[in-house]
Amino acid sequence: MAEHDLVIRGGNVVDGTGAPARTADVAVDDGVITAVGGVEGTGARELDADGLLVTPGWVDIHTHYDGQVTWDPEMTPSSWHGVTTVVMGNCGVGFAPVRKGQEAFLIELMEGVEDIPGTALHEGIRWEWETFAEYLDALEGTPRVLDVAAQVPHAAVRAYVMGERAHEEATRDDVDAMAAVVETAMRAGAVGFTTSRTILHSSKHGLVPGTTAPLDELYALADAVGAAGHGVIEIIDDAFAAGGNHDQLVELATRAGTVTYSLAQAGFAPEAYLAALQHADDDAAAGRAIVPQVSNRPTGMLFGLQSSLHPFTTHPTYRAMASRPLAERVARLRDPEVRAALLAEEPATRNRIAVSLMQRWDQIFPLGDDPDYEPLPSTSVAAVAAASGRTPQEVVLDWLLERDGQAFLFAPLASYVDGDHEAIRTMITHPGTVLGLSDGGAHCGLICDASMPTYQLTHWVRDRSRGERLSLEQAVHLQTGRTAGVYGLHDRGTLAVGKRADVNLIDLDALRLHPPEMVFDLPADGRRLVQRVDGYVATVVSGQPTFENGVPTGARPGRLVRA
Repeated sequence: MAEHDLVIRGGNVVDGTGAPARTADVAVDDGVITAVGGVEGTGARELDADGLLVTPGWVDIHTHYDGQVTWDPEMTPSSWHGVTTVVMGNCGVGFAPVRKGQEAFLIELMEGVEDIPGTALHEGIRWEWETFAEYLDALEGTPRVLDVAAQVPHAAVRAYVMGERAHEEATRDDVDAMAAVVETAMRAGAVGFTTSRTILHSSKHGLVPGTTAPLDELYALADAVGAAGHGVIEIIDDAFAAGGNHDQLVELATRAGTVTYSLAQAGFAPEAYLAALQHADDDAAAGRAIVPQVSNRPTGMLFGLQSSLHPFTTHPTYRAMASRPLAERVARLRDPEVRAALLAEEPATRNRIAVSLMQRWDQIFPLGDDPDYEPLPSTSVAAVAAASGRTPQEVVLDWLLERDGQAFLFAPLASYVDGDHEAIRTMITHPGTVLGLSDGGAHCGLICDASMPTYQLTHWVRDRSRGERLSLEQAVHLQTGRTAGVYGLHDRGTLAVGKRADVNLIDLDALRLHPPEMVFDLPADGRRLVQRVDGYVATVVSGQPTFENGVPTGARPGRLVRA
């Protein structure tokens, strides 16, 4: 008779604490790890891990599955990449609380900020809730392949309390009502409160509600988080990228407890991230939990003929064919007359930010079939155009037409000012930061970074050739024990007795990211970018294998995580 539900035999155990890897067995009973070491008893199911890494499941703290979680039990693409816990509701947008009749407004906010097709959200979400507590109850009733934790978003709270005045300045009564909603949501199990103060987050209604909210409002909502006795405030603010407003972070942390904010190397202030890291050192010394959230590769736009944006998106010649099937567009763009007409035009938009993004020729690179997220400056559009005697527009058009129009160009948004990953390495290895910003479930037409947890191993441990790599133990810790710890998820993130049995078995030599692809599998045939992967031999959630060799097993042990 088997003595354990599951035994993982003879793997190279990297336990998520940063401790040295060691050969060991892992025993599991009732969804919990009961032994790590030499396990003599047998398991009802045994997995042979000889030659494989055995790690905790990845904990991804920055996703936007708030809508998809209601219809997709497999939570792809994150689940393909060994993620066993996601935290959603980031950047101040989400779908609860919501009053009847406000559903379309919240969808429009999410579509504008996170580029998730509104038609998919309209068709996919069943809206079985009003309050945030009822949203959590709805999530709890749906089995899925991984665990989900939710945060309460500022924009939704403003809309719930203020209705059509959501973009206006709140009254004292409004702020008191919002604080009550936030505290109630936190007590119901939300793991955080989130807000956005960046001009990059907007919808057809303008900037996201809360973007320009007075500090008194933010501080009152931080007090609500503090009153609940747990939770994180997640915030994105343009000023933080320039090293400013740190006093506001200190005040938020004093009131709420833990604050995490988005940090990257900004082109307009390329040394400011160093000041932020110094602040992190000072905060740690003072006992403040202010945690810069950083990514392990540049947040990268993927320009392609099926993407939301590319350098010819607004050209009149392209606009005339934009709605045609891909094969037809490719054929027309290869026609010499059409090509000449297109190349003779300029972008037909007054949006200077869009034009700038589309024409940063020294920051646009071919992604390639073996995706390269640390490309040499000599491979940029600008460099190749100069070397070949072509215009940048000619180079871009030629690249876009490769792979029958399915090729992608990599256009880093930030953290690639120096043309390498050294700034990123400095940020991700700093003891005061935390990995995040994958945006899993979002930016469906332009960004595909849900594979960042896999990239942590393929690039930073195994393949990087243009600078120092990370140790295996550090790389795993940063995506497991560290991420779980920031959000207070202390029952997971490490392979230790008593912890949840969320485990990955990985063939590091075979681990390979596929090139991103555009698929049309969302509700209402909505499009999204996905990136598949080889090398995950098994992913185990709560002691049950959910994927084996990339194929779902049908097991759905994932649950809602309440704080």
